[in-house]
Amino acid sequence: MTNKNIVYKPIDPEIGKLAQLHGGKQEATLEVLKFLDAAKKLNPITIYETARALHIPAHEAYGMATFYSMLSLEERKKVLRVCDGPVCWLKRATSYREQKSTIDEWASMVNDQWSVERTSCLGLCDRAPAVLVENEQAGPVEAKETAKVCEGWRGVQTDYSIPRKGEVRVMTALIGKVDPDNINSALEHGLYDGLKKALQAESIAVLAEVESSGLQGRGGAGFPVGRKWRFVANEKRTPRYIVCNADESEPLIFKDRVLMDTNPHQLLEGMTIAGYACGASEAWIYIRGEYEYQARRLERAIQQAKENNLLGENILGSGFSFKIHVHRGAGAYICGEETALIESLEGKRGEPRLRPPYPPTYGFRGQPTAVNNVESFCAVPNIVKNGADWWRNLTDDSTPGTKVYTILGHVNNPGLFEAPFGLTLRQIINDFGGGMISGSTFKFALCGGAAGTIVDESLLDIPINFASSQNGISLGAGSFLICDQTVSPVAFLRELLHFFAAESCGKCTPCRVGTWRSLEILNRLASGQGQHGDTDELKTLAAIMQDSSFCGLGQSVPIPMKSVMTHFGAEFAEAEK
Repeated sequence: MTNKNIVYKPIDPEIGKLAQLHGGKQEATLEVLKFLDAAKKLNPITIYETARALHIPAHEAYGMATFYSMLSLEERKKVLRVCDGPVCWLKRATSYREQKSTIDEWASMVNDQWSVERTSCLGLCDRAPAVLVENEQAGPVEAKETAKVCEGWRGVQTDYSIPRKGEVRVMTALIGKVDPDNINSALEHGLYDGLKKALQAESIAVLAEVESSGLQGRGGAGFPVGRKWRFVANEKRTPRYIVCNADESEPLIFKDRVLMDTNPHQLLEGMTIAGYACGASEAWIYIRGEYEYQARRLERAIQQAKENNLLGENILGSGFSFKIHVHRGAGAYICGEETALIESLEGKRGEPRLRPPYPPTYGFRGQPTAVNNVESFCAVPNIVKNGADWWRNLTDDSTPGTKVYTILGHVNNPGLFEAPFGLTLRQIINDFGGGMISGSTFKFALCGGAAGTIVDESLLDIPINFASSQNGISLGAGSFLICDQTVSPVAFLRELLHFFAAESCGKCTPCRVGTWRSLEILNRLASGQGQHGDTDELKTLAAIMQDSSFCGLGQSVPIPMKSVMTHFGAEFAEAEK
């Protein structure tokens, strides 16, 4: 029997319409919440209505709304997000942890139409100090330039069109030559030639060519791309999916942003070839929410590719169909971990999954999924077009091909360059970074990214590749932050732990508690209030996080911790006194 006294309230029509526009399923959760946040309408009532419209429990929608840093249930005006990542700190954007708060300084200079918030690394390390003005990227920007920023000034973008001496350009070869917003320019410069060649061959032959090239994933782990694709292709279950990890949220790393910015069609071409090789017909680019400018550029490129029959149905009459979607994140470093990314893509909190099963067998929507980062996909068209042997012959190192590197800090020529593997840190500093700036002497470098190794001068001449971590110096994503004698290793490690503590998803206790406890100790040591036994406790915490954290975030935090205490143990001991 039906109780006639029960009154069912209709779903808010605006939210219901928005939910249907994005598919009406749980996967649309983040898109709906981001729209409500942008409209200044994100609150418990609209979150509940979102849950009803998408047929999910209210607590899951609320969990999403409180998980991502770019969403807020608080009433906000226009938002100015000030980066407090380690590179911006090195540029003195966040020296507030020793002096006056930079956030307070910025807040005192904006009018009542703006609110000021801190944010983790914005992926604008080559434009540090950096800020996000609503969704617009700006830098280099100092607090004294607040008024200009609020009025529309966005700083100066870095120009990478002129190669540095010694570069071997492949993925970056067309920077400054191709118009990123014009597919005709892309076609004139040979883009999509690799796809055309691939479609004339059997998919298994394309897969074999990529496998033979020895291409390793450029996100940091270095897993063979062809092997991953073969796992997906060999799965009998369909549909299969391709996912591009463009959630470039780790400090020091901005190469994928530059690749998407300067040549978006190269990425689309690589993903389409991957789809053909793996037997997939649909793909997603998961791009961090702070990269709105790049997301729009990708969407324009996708539309242009569709209009030229390079995406969509029956591409170039081959019988192969392929779609690419752009999915924006909303501020969560953990979504760079591939299973957390997939969870987010499915409309859930971006928390890592237990593995196995791995994405190639059980990924997006529980189907076989190949997840690679931007640089990996950008290498593929060049390999298919020129052949695996050509790719292998680009370097004398055991690791085939070229790598897009970034160098930052106290060097004369910071920025981005492309070169073969096997470079030493001394070569990176002197040959590609222009040497140390005047008055500076090398003290240490953070190698690979925020989760990389911190090394001293004893490792300046070790060739760097995916295997060099065994010798104490990591390649990671190919990023290097060079610090001179003015930088305290203790204070610098504190900045890294500030980032990790802020970005831990909180799912497991070792990472959630270990990062904050380490930060507490480092705050004490860096402020001259260290206590006997602090360094020993940091070593214990590092061991616990490495051994028992649920995912790679917590497991990798100990890498910089252990390495810096190994090379600069005396300075940590001094800080305890």
